[in-house]
Amino acid sequence: MSNIILKAENISKQYRLGVVSSGTLSHDLTRWWHMVRGKEDPYLKIGETNDRSTKGSSDYVWALQDINFEVKRGEVLGIIGKNGAGKSTLLKILSRVTGPTTGEIKTKGRIASLLEVGTGFHPEMTGLENIYLNGAILGMTKKEIQQKEAEIINFSGCQRYIDTPVKRYSSGMRVRLAFAVAAHLEPDILVIDEVLAVGDAEFQKKAVGKMQDISKGEGRTVLFVSHDMNAISLLTDRVIVLKDGKVNYEGDTDSGIKEYLKGDDKQLNYNYKGEVRNPKVIFAEIQTSLPNNVHEFGKEIKFVFTLDLPFDTEYLALSFQIIDEFSVPITHSWVFDADNDIKRKKGQYTFQCSYPNPKLYSGNYSLLVHLSNSRTKEKFDFLDSVCHFKLQMMKTVRSEYHWQKNTCKYIEEMEWKTFNKEDV
Repeated sequence: MSNIILKAENISKQYRLGVVSSGTLSHDLTRWWHMVRGKEDPYLKIGETNDRSTKGSSDYVWALQDINFEVKRGEVLGIIGKNGAGKSTLLKILSRVTGPTTGEIKTKGRIASLLEVGTGFHPEMTGLENIYLNGAILGMTKKEIQQKEAEIINFSGCQRYIDTPVKRYSSGMRVRLAFAVAAHLEPDILVIDEVLAVGDAEFQKKAVGKMQDISKGEGRTVLFVSHDMNAISLLTDRVIVLKDGKVNYEGDTDSGIKEYLKGDDKQLNYNYKGEVRNPKVIFAEIQTSLPNNVHEFGKEIKFVFTLDLPFDTEYLALSFQIIDEFSVPITHSWVFDADNDIKRKKGQYTFQCSYPNPKLYSGNYSLLVHLSNSRTKEKFDFLDSVCHFKLQMMKTVRSEYHWQKNTCKYIEEMEWKTFNKEDV
């Protein structure tokens, strides 16, 4: 128990839509009257789950409901979830920006928060003055801040503008300075919302490295919210997945990312339901290593196609291209019946193409699928930009790949399998 630095007990947060407080004097008086008599707040019994995609019937909504978790000293805890899941509300409560409707936060030590660009900065004060202001808020002495001053300024990269009022900083400069202050003034708990997305690639790399140093080297605690699963995978060992204001999952990072990526049931594959008069692709699917058509770099990926042949067909040719989000072809694969001297009888057939180790960069991709006669070049079917999937780098594979000096050779390995309808 002595190693627990932060504990959230039954945290809930209720808002009334469209107004501040209860919105009416009568509601506030009702709450006060119940409080002085030792009765439960009557408005805690009403309110709806925070599902932003549906129209509710109540003016009250629960942004958070019954949140419980513990964080150990030196741990980096990831907090992930869709937009509106309650992540920022939870961090504001943890940072004491707002209070919970019910429940209690117990902490040991100082908390520094970076919830949005420029949080805690006074726009009329210079960057240097804001460093001392933030340090004072954290309870540090002037001497302690002076010892860190040069290191903070150097890390932020804002040396030239450190005596300029913060209101003249760009959003990128503000987040650089804000992160540098929060990370270097030695808080026991560092709370970071999705602010690193504002910084450039160079600064994001520095920030990730600094967070690793804070947790592993200095033994301080970090609560990290991000939609970037690469950063979550790299930095955290444990995550909390929020959904509609409730804890949907708590546990190891890899399983948490899979739970987060499941998302809603969406049509990610291709299904044709119409009449088939000519050979046609009626089903296309990508089998990725993670849910929701998200694939991890370095893992095997499979592409499955089902064809419906309304009559006997010779010289069948099935091919597909992986294209990027700008419709630029990245790789091309095909299978010809002519190569195997096969004549297809009328019926349905399934083809599977496996890439043991696709060399694709992180990004968004989809498929172009062609079905034709390899001899006559007659086109039977063409699917444009179907089966969208996303490829991400994860921490487990970053050190496994390297280039050999003076070589640049690329060999794409793949394996095709064919199944009759009765074999599937």
